[in-house]
Amino acid sequence: MHRHLLLFAFACFLTFGTQQHPFAQTAPGYAGSQACKACHSQEFSNWQSSHHAKAWTLPTQDTVKGDFENAEFAHQGRTTRFFREGDGYFIETTDISDGTKVLEVIGVAGIEPLQQYLVDTGSGHVQSFDVVWDRQKERWYHLYPEQDLPPGDGFHWTGPYKNWNARCAECHATGFEKNYDPRTRSYSSVHAEIGVGCEACHGPSEAHVGRHSTPETYDPNAYAGTDENGFLFRFSPAGAQTEIQQCAGCHSRREPFQDGNPVPGTGFHDAYRLALLREGLYHADGQILDEVYVYGSFLQSKMHEKGVRCSDCHEPHSGNLISEGNAVCTQCHSEAGNPRFPSLALKTYDDPAHHFHAQGTEGASCVACHMIERTYMGVDGRRDHSFRIPRPDLTARIETPNACNDCHIDKAPDWAADVLESAFPQSAHRKPHFSEVFERARTGGSGLGADLAKIGLHKDFPGIVRASALDLLRSRASMEDLDRITVLLSDPDPLVRAAAVRLQAFRPAPDRAEALEKTLTDPVKSVRLSAARVMLGVPVQDETLSQHVQRGMQEWQRSLSARLDFPETHMVIGGTALTLRNPRAAVNAFQEATNLDPQLAEAWVMQVRLHLAANDYASAEFTLQKALNNIPDNPELLQLKRQFSQ
Repeated sequence: MHRHLLLFAFACFLTFGTQQHPFAQTAPGYAGSQACKACHSQEFSNWQSSHHAKAWTLPTQDTVKGDFENAEFAHQGRTTRFFREGDGYFIETTDISDGTKVLEVIGVAGIEPLQQYLVDTGSGHVQSFDVVWDRQKERWYHLYPEQDLPPGDGFHWTGPYKNWNARCAECHATGFEKNYDPRTRSYSSVHAEIGVGCEACHGPSEAHVGRHSTPETYDPNAYAGTDENGFLFRFSPAGAQTEIQQCAGCHSRREPFQDGNPVPGTGFHDAYRLALLREGLYHADGQILDEVYVYGSFLQSKMHEKGVRCSDCHEPHSGNLISEGNAVCTQCHSEAGNPRFPSLALKTYDDPAHHFHAQGTEGASCVACHMIERTYMGVDGRRDHSFRIPRPDLTARIETPNACNDCHIDKAPDWAADVLESAFPQSAHRKPHFSEVFERARTGGSGLGADLAKIGLHKDFPGIVRASALDLLRSRASMEDLDRITVLLSDPDPLVRAAAVRLQAFRPAPDRAEALEKTLTDPVKSVRLSAARVMLGVPVQDETLSQHVQRGMQEWQRSLSARLDFPETHMVIGGTALTLRNPRAAVNAFQEATNLDPQLAEAWVMQVRLHLAANDYASAEFTLQKALNNIPDNPELLQLKRQFSQ
């Protein structure tokens, strides 16, 4: 079944399920959060009441907040009952493939505004149930009330996209290892601690605890890579990026490169590929749309550019805001300013002359105008961290949202734009915006290559905006555009470098090798992986370059092996097999994609077409019938069916 995984010609491909710790057997182990309490009592107390500490707990009377007193819930004709038996909590449901089943709750996710419950469906698969508890209204509700997701659908609560091991646990646990076995499609997941413990951010503390609790026997040479205090890394007052990237590991929409938690202190771009400002995730101007969390929007902000860090606004152990209301913002945005940020304009912002609303009203809140809120998971309001100036003029032109009309829904965007122009006639925030180019590119506009390249090259734009412009350029780049952006292969921002690397796929193979030679040894993994992928199938004569390519392929290989429980990974493997002219391996990869997600239409279509290309009409027809059984209304599959009937 998994012979296609050998298509890279490395026999050890399937042995990479668990990534080896970079310090091997000399690495410090995890001591657990309780070990921190004696010396760090205030920090421990703050953490203990935090959402981090309650991100994943065992089901007990103290942790379970839902109604398990024979409460019933019905959705799309399927019923569920929540009940207790002894000390256990149970879910009896018909929303499962093999008839009514009773499942024991083995874990609790989160504390508020909602709480989810975890069950084991066999073979180590921990799944997050879709009927969840609303803490505010004290009711059961379905996360996707408008969708009919029957058992067998990839997005059903038993499917791969709701699998806790793969999609959630890494950010709800400390020292988590997924340990997926692709041969049996089973998990043997382990963790150092459930919940986001102290060591999830500070790193394994065995050496640190030993240094302070038993200093007479502590050997500073026993642990590789630790500093004088026994840690693998330290948060530095001098640099914001270490802290920001540590938080970003979970507070971002991203693709992981490893099997579980990277060792704290690992750079974000060495552990993940960040989702860019793509359609469906973000509005054209970069405002949040889908559930993208925080990092991608924060990277767009002036605050990030100036060195503001997460703990400037959030107390790091409790996770709470450091002040109430507008005081969070006026610690810097005031007549007094903040000496750390000398470029701040020293003036009063918390005043009706600035925000046009009566003091104490919702409209007078800084976040109402500069951090729009969107609701996810039915009840969970989250704010956009790009801290943008409202642009109702853009709403009028390209229909992106704006904070003014979020509240004044009875008014037109032009009204809001006129109000702002009258109040701030000299404002620089009405100039042309990159979103107008992005919107035209998203809707199929032509002749935009030069404009997108110009945005990519514009040093004043945030790196994520520049990288997103290059991402949009991929479908329309001319050789002239490619030549213009070649300089970005050495840009300081790894997001920009990686995006520039991906564009090199449109160069002829000989030119590609020359352009990407340095990026194959880039200090940042996300860039190296992009370079390795673009070099796939490119003949290389130079021995040194060949070694770089081989190392890059091995590194990319390991990143794929960590995600073999993702259907989308098998789509990548299938595409890779086609590039290497291995149709049999491609068929096997696309088959595994549909084994994991039976509604993945593209994978079914590719299987049928590959069978047809091989003149294997029986397999093509059989595969097409299986596909239509799972997604009977798919237009591409119906078109293939019509071809068979002709």
